[in-house]
Amino acid sequence: MKKLILPFTLALVLLMAVSPAFAQCPMCRATAESNLQHGGTAGKGLNTGILYMLAMPYVLVGAIGVIWWKNRITSQNDYPPVGDDQMN
Repeated sequence: MKKLILPFTLALVLLMAVSPAFAQCPMCRATAESNLQHGGTAGKGLNTGILYMLAMPYVLVGAIGVIWWKNRITSQNDYPPVGDDQMN
């Protein structure tokens, strides 16, 4: 337990010390804000693109999990169950 206290404390301090970071470069952000203020829709498209990029890792991990689960189920069904009549 004592071995986990130092890494946990260090990680907590580093996470709290992170300065706020913007997801875009300053020019892209300024252009998107200006476009939205003037009634444009480029900022909404940028946000939609960010959401698609955010969702992709979860979709990939989910697909890999489903494939693994199905392969595990089929591999378990390949072996016949062991019963009393097969032991003799």
